[in-house]
Amino acid sequence: MKKKWLEVVAAYSMIYTAITLLNSALYLGSGVYEDPSGNWHELDRAIILLIGFAAYGLCTRLPVGLPALRYLLAYLPCQLLVFGYVWFTGLREPLAQTAYRDVWINFTGLFLVFCLVELAVRWKRRKQQGRKTGGISRRSQ
Repeated sequence: MKKKWLEVVAAYSMIYTAITLLNSALYLGSGVYEDPSGNWHELDRAIILLIGFAAYGLCTRLPVGLPALRYLLAYLPCQLLVFGYVWFTGLREPLAQTAYRDVWINFTGLFLVFCLVELAVRWKRRKQQGRKTGGISRRSQ
């Protein structure tokens, strides 16, 4: 169990670092040398990524057989939670005009990446199970 949590924390940290580096590179490419939103922006990014990890957990653990339905059932409440979080940040400081659109694009993109990862992991496991059973898979039974 401890190893599983260490893997989750490591994955979270790597993704957060990659997103932060990409954001910084985009700012620098646009001629902005300091993050105009400061430290709050970093904390907001960390919380939204944490919600994304919760969505991934739902995608992999919801007891729904059809993957598309499972992904939808995981996406909707998590996206609503992200919108709620953005709304609350508007109480702290004024939101950009495109705040909801931006967070929708970013969260949906992150969610799609998580879904593709989950599908790839399932596909790999099925392929490995097929090899262990002599090539007989569920579909051919």
